[in-house]
Amino acid sequence: MHVAELAWQGVPLFQALDLDMPAGAWTCLLGPSGVGKTTLLRLVAGLAPAGSEVRITADDGQPLAGRVAYMAQQDLLLPWLNVLDNVLLGARLRGEPPDHAAALALLERVGLSAKAGALPAALSGGQRQRAALARTLLEDRPVIVMDEPFSALDPITRLRLQSLAAGLLAGRTVLLVTHDPLEALRLGHRLHILQGHPARLGPALEMDGTTPRDVADPAVMARHAELLHRFADADDEALS
Repeated sequence: MHVAELAWQGVPLFQALDLDMPAGAWTCLLGPSGVGKTTLLRLVAGLAPAGSEVRITADDGQPLAGRVAYMAQQDLLLPWLNVLDNVLLGARLRGEPPDHAAALALLERVGLSAKAGALPAALSGGQRQRAALARTLLEDRPVIVMDEPFSALDPITRLRLQSLAAGLLAGRTVLLVTHDPLEALRLGHRLHILQGHPARLGPALEMDGTTPRDVADPAVMARHAELLHRFADADDEALS
């Protein structure tokens, strides 16, 4: 993906920014708050603001429109629909027959089968995020973009759902925005830190091995220290 220039209220956010996401792998994007990670994610999802100069190409030469599933920071659950109907929302909006069996199976996998008939108001923040994750996974798209999908979860549930997502999205092209370096190291194949104003991408940190990686793996822990140093440098730049 190439962004020639993108500005907000006359202030440039990105200039000459190139992001390469290897097919079938997880690309993780980290960086200080406010640097533009969510904006970049929305560009990949096809939600570019009017007037921006953005060029996105896929290796097969086909447009990405219709091939991307997007999970925002907010769960975006409709308050008048129960959990099951929220998970099935994409199919309903497209006029497709809803796959109740697949939706219920995903709710079972994310630990929400008992809440299928509940309204979002009856759920905790973590449960709402799990419902949003199930809805994203049900879309079954080749490209998945997710903005802090595990942030509202307790540590054990977070690890469990990271593993679930890694398994269910194996072979998909995933762009993950996270503030958690260890999460990026556990799930990612290529990691970038977005920093500066206008924002630029730092050099890629490549990770080998099968995901999800063990958080106690010495290689992960060694890279954790390296990534924290890069993150600290980016944060210092944002504050200067």
